Amino acid sequence: MDTITLIQPDDWHLHLRDNQALKTTVPAATRSFGRGIIMPNLTPPVTDVKKASAYRERILAQRPKGSNWQPLMVLYLTDNTSPADIIAAADSGFIYGCKYYPAGATTNSASGVTNLDNMHAVFEAMQEVGMILQMHGEVTAPDIDIFDREAVFIERHLRPLVAQFPKLKIVMEHITTKQGADFVLSAGDNIAASITPQHLLHNRNDMLVGGIRPHLFCLPILKRNIHQQALINIATSGSHKVFLGTDSAPHTQGAKESACGCAGCFSHHAAIELYAEVFDQANALDKLEAFASTNGPNFYGLPHNQVSIELKKQAWQLPDSLPFEDTQVIPLGAGTTLNWKLVE
Repeated sequence: MDTITLIQPDDWHLHLRDNQALKTTVPAATRSFGRGIIMPNLTPPVTDVKKASAYRERILAQRPKGSNWQPLMVLYLTDNTSPADIIAAADSGFIYGCKYYPAGATTNSASGVTNLDNMHAVFEAMQEVGMILQMHGEVTAPDIDIFDREAVFIERHLRPLVAQFPKLKIVMEHITTKQGADFVLSAGDNIAASITPQHLLHNRNDMLVGGIRPHLFCLPILKRNIHQQALINIATSGSHKVFLGTDSAPHTQGAKESACGCAGCFSHHAAIELYAEVFDQANALDKLEAFASTNGPNFYGLPHNQVSIELKKQAWQLPDSLPFEDTQVIPLGAGTTLNWKLVE
């Protein structure tokens, strides 16, 4: 097989940042995708319809001429989010979910929810109007090891939440563990998950053995190889419950390589090719279209894209760096060779 034709994929989890960064991130997001779920963790965060609308306009202003790519906006849940905010979001016509960040879990999450139990009225409203809950599923208690945060969250918070709100549609964002994969497969069809390229391609040895590689540092953090394999297994299984979500999150090289390096991997320079590499290695290229192009729209209740993309089997080297803001970003897989390339 020398070429692959796919229904145009979508990215169900990405970070565009704001202002000057949009000049780089928006064109990159449109490279192979038709739509993107836009994470709202700006400073200050996108917490209501008015802020989401203004952010959407800033994004669209950087969309390349002739592109039909669409940003799908998301509200950032805080302790002060109300059911009225949820109803307004559902009525807006351009907001497709609400993001739960545990306070302090990741980049720009200080305004996140401090107590999940206080959000029940909001979740009731979301269940009622059909708004999707996008969960960063980790606990942040200091006594919980960072590698165990996802597994503990599932047992401590997610299972009770799903039992209490059985019709609430939940995306477990960027799952990283076997426990996450197993939970998704065992749950009802109102539960799905997105998976990033870095968690499919790498495990914590890649980040830590032989010296720390800060450009592989992301949150949730890379786990053991047994978890990486569980993610590969579910992604390439053909299950309708998992889909593509890059979590592409650019930081400047200096911010990543500083004394307190930022968490996040930028992957939109070659996102679909990075996923193709995983599926090819697993002898599952026939399952790539469902994962990348149809499972996500099906879960979100949106139509499939009406155009196709083509990938060609061709060895090519990823760039060592890319321009970003006034400096550069080191992209995921910098300097390595991939075997599939988007026909642009």
